[in-house]
Amino acid sequence: MRGVLSWFRRADNALLAFDEVRRGIHAQAQRDGGLREVEIDQIVGSVGRYRDFDRAFLPRQVQTQDRWESVDRAYLDHTELPPVDLYKIGETYFVKDGNHRVSVARERGQSFIDAHVIEVTAPAPVDSVKDLLDFIRDQDALSFYEKTRISELRPDARIELTLPGQYEKLLEHIATHQWYLGIEEKREVSYRDAVASWYDRIYLPTVEAIRATGALRDFPHRSEADLYLWITEHHWYLHQAALPKGTELKELISEYADEHSERRPNPLSVIGRIPPVTAVRRRVSPRREESP
Repeated sequence: MRGVLSWFRRADNALLAFDEVRRGIHAQAQRDGGLREVEIDQIVGSVGRYRDFDRAFLPRQVQTQDRWESVDRAYLDHTELPPVDLYKIGETYFVKDGNHRVSVARERGQSFIDAHVIEVTAPAPVDSVKDLLDFIRDQDALSFYEKTRISELRPDARIELTLPGQYEKLLEHIATHQWYLGIEEKREVSYRDAVASWYDRIYLPTVEAIRATGALRDFPHRSEADLYLWITEHHWYLHQAALPKGTELKELISEYADEHSERRPNPLSVIGRIPPVTAVRRRVSPRREESP
């Protein structure tokens, strides 16, 4: 029934294959995560049995019936079963050993299962299956996280862009910030330090101002990072046009949202679905940063 419904809904009902996901998201280092309780709903794939179960860990192959029933009898007899072995990528898990135990536990309504966990380090933040698939599809985003290692430097950072080719602009911003930071501190600044400083001193304050003004409500299909890029370019353009002294970032963002709101389209800014700033203004120069 689940297979038929997934066909009609055009939804993928299969478990994820661990090796394919690991390669796709460029996950490398491993470390022992110890014994812990794992939420069964977070187990999304398998190492070797991903064809034998669907996404809900219901059996798909008749030949697994005997094994499934033997595990089920053990549950009925209150026989203590050993913990399963799982790989962990972000907040998602893949069964290394114990697929039938996971399947039976889930079918019986069990929410958690004891597991020995091996943590696999991914360059990008992964909270769900959607994150895994998004990063596998969006190699530009994955490359940005790999190069900057922002997830290591600032674990809470989530930098998501909705338009193609924009992550390269963020890398230009970081490189420019590194150059100005070196001038300010009169020393060579490492790329790692430049990434952390750019995030703390430039990116995050802009995003916090965006949140404070509620500007993202005017751009329902965009992200905070999209707006950061547009605001940064808009700020540079206005500065070249003698921006009045004392203008605050929040004021600038509010004015930008009012002028370019996607809820109230400006005919000049939506032609060809080009982002508002880039439709009518020059791109920001990588050497135009006014302050580090």
